[in-house]
Amino acid sequence: MSGPSDDEHYFSADPSVPFQRARVHARVWGLDLDLVSGSGVFARGRLDIGTSVLFRETEPPTGGQILDLGCGYGVIGLACALAAPTATVTAVDVNQRAVLLANENAASLGVSDRFAARVPESVDPAATYDEIWSNPPIRIGKAALHELLLTWLPRLAPGGRAVMVVGKNLGADSLQRWLGEQGFPTERIASAKGFRVLETRRS
Repeated sequence: MSGPSDDEHYFSADPSVPFQRARVHARVWGLDLDLVSGSGVFARGRLDIGTSVLFRETEPPTGGQILDLGCGYGVIGLACALAAPTATVTAVDVNQRAVLLANENAASLGVSDRFAARVPESVDPAATYDEIWSNPPIRIGKAALHELLLTWLPRLAPGGRAVMVVGKNLGADSLQRWLGEQGFPTERIASAKGFRVLETRRS
């Protein structure tokens, strides 16, 4: 009998599976990132395809307040912090192991002064962000995803933007339309390997 899969535990705040770390090497925006992922955290031991598409099809942020939404072990937010030395990054995940790993990775990369991973309820609800970067957890279901996005997108500062990667077969095009209907005009800025990269603006 097989044990629980990582996907089953991804959305659990405190997974009960034994915790084993796994190293990940990623080259992002010309930077080499040596990171640690772990069991019960999305994309353990690898850089998932969607996130790799996101990196390949975008330019890094230049600074400001950045939110990594659904951070996992922190690769997106950490890449932003390294690429933009004046950026301050808040990384958010419901998975406590992900938060632990992301903060450990920030320490190993020397960016703990500008990067903090937290569970959502620990984030200042009054904080605003110049940019939100995310490979959002589509598999939580449409209703939960919509609730998630309507919680965080309004925290974009005036003129701010969100950059997200979403699988075409997981509803990227309908999500793009829905975001526009909610007052967040969204453009597809790239499409590769079955994924769309979407840029959402606060209107």
